[in-house]
Amino acid sequence: MRYCESPFFYQRRQTREIVIGDPNNGGVIMGGNHPVVRQSMLTCDTMDTALSVKQTLELVAVGCQLVRITAPTVKDAANLQNIVAELRAQGCNVPIVADIHFKPDAAMEAIKWVEVVRVNPGNYADSKKFAIKEYNDEQYAEELKRIEEKFTPLVLEAKRLKRCLRIGTNHGSLSDRIMNRYGDTPLGMVESALEFARICRQHDFHNFKFSMKSSNPKVMIECYRLLVARFYELGADWNYPVHLGVTEAGEGEDGRIKSAIGIGSLLCDGLGDTIRVSLTEDSPREIEVCTDLLAQIPLLSNSKVKISETGFPFDPFHFEKRETPEIELNENIKCGGEQLIRVVVTRATWDKVAPQIRPRDDVRPEAVYEDLNIFEIDPTTDFEINCETQLVTVKDGVNLPAITAFRLLVAKLKKLGRNNPILLKDCLSFEPVPLEPKIALLRASVVIGALLADGIGDAILVRGEVGGGQSLRLAYNILQAAGCRSFKTDYVACPSCGRTLFNLQTVTARIKARTEHLKGVKIAIMGCIVNGPGEMADADFGYVGGAPNKINLYVGKTPIKFNIPEAEAVERLVDLIKEHNKWVEPEAKEATTHP
Repeated sequence: MRYCESPFFYQRRQTREIVIGDPNNGGVIMGGNHPVVRQSMLTCDTMDTALSVKQTLELVAVGCQLVRITAPTVKDAANLQNIVAELRAQGCNVPIVADIHFKPDAAMEAIKWVEVVRVNPGNYADSKKFAIKEYNDEQYAEELKRIEEKFTPLVLEAKRLKRCLRIGTNHGSLSDRIMNRYGDTPLGMVESALEFARICRQHDFHNFKFSMKSSNPKVMIECYRLLVARFYELGADWNYPVHLGVTEAGEGEDGRIKSAIGIGSLLCDGLGDTIRVSLTEDSPREIEVCTDLLAQIPLLSNSKVKISETGFPFDPFHFEKRETPEIELNENIKCGGEQLIRVVVTRATWDKVAPQIRPRDDVRPEAVYEDLNIFEIDPTTDFEINCETQLVTVKDGVNLPAITAFRLLVAKLKKLGRNNPILLKDCLSFEPVPLEPKIALLRASVVIGALLADGIGDAILVRGEVGGGQSLRLAYNILQAAGCRSFKTDYVACPSCGRTLFNLQTVTARIKARTEHLKGVKIAIMGCIVNGPGEMADADFGYVGGAPNKINLYVGKTPIKFNIPEAEAVERLVDLIKEHNKWVEPEAKEATTHP
């Protein structure tokens, strides 16, 4: 199976064009050779027409090309008529996407008024109860027939009205039927989406796109690779566009890093026709990150130098860290083998940060680049290496983007029968002018994150960010976001939308203030139950909106406490963490003295 033409050479996947709205009057054509489309979502109540219009105009003003609005009920879906009418009256023709979960009736209402309807195969026709049931082939076929009966009316209406559909599978909301046959896996996500796509095709309807979203960047990358590989297997006419996104990425640097890893790595392999960066922040800030991220892809992907290597030097569909021997980086630190992925800094960074490191700090340099016994290799040439315990890296100045160069290094080592540990670098050359911190963050996240998702790397070095402390923390944050190392509390936080039952930004800040000192604990903060219980299945604890001003608390995907008043919920979450022996008291902050 393959998901791209080559892991060493950029070639954008050629998809069929789908038409969304009137391309001559504010609409878009997605796919083909058209630029990747940027989209975002409103955070307000869909019944608030004025605020919905205001937020849409704010998004369009910063470059948003598709605006998604939740429609949790038929009443909300009907109000899309008023929102769209007011937008058009004000001269705004941006296509609107109705986000549908659970309610086929709401989808049938929404499609009258908007250009796109997004359905989630996990809950459009199925109810999710986390039930365990074995389905024989006959029972499974009956379930598929039931799904076809529920979904076909929407397909026929979309075809009649020349609308578009988005078949959007979420890792957190697979149906019980799919879960019981495939498990909570990328394969389950793909098969769930293909079931709905086959119904579209039965009716000769092709104006649709796919999405495969997860809060875990590595899972998300695997899902999209597997989806596109299945397209190749099914035939040339399965060339549908795909929407890329890491769902519930969170806020701040963490949200940007997770999104850059998941979205950026796939864009560099030529996948993706539209993207959303899902942040627990005001929606217009998502578009800025989309724009910045898209601008980096031509610089980080190889579209110029032809590489003769064929095949993949890693398994693209099942994550497995590349096996390497354990070696000593220095007298105190080892890497490779079963060791943690280590953080290396330059001598200049060491000199800046070493005086500020306290004995118990988790964020600390573990080796200095200039002090390492390291073999620097140009993978575009033939080389010999006689010892597997020699640490290797790509030589600076090699005329390849870093992702391509390190993949090629692994391929060449594999041919030589060597498994040497590898030090990853975020860049192989330096800009004449230092990068803006926000751009350095995105580039390092894409490069190092993509390679870590390939299973490559035993140590990492960030140099594109010139600030000493910033580069050190960025390295650790990339490892945490990629699921390779945990040094702080990990948060899965959804972006707000009209379904959200509390103020996500305020509550996330409140929870962080109480829990951010907990190392190795993962907390999910979910605005509603659509993706909540499933998407936070690998979280230790969950804080989920259950009803207006009421919170449900989870341990894993198991609900433990219900309908807690919002004013008490954060402290009750802390109590729950204590009950499960995951709580430690925060250290007293050191007093700062001034001369």
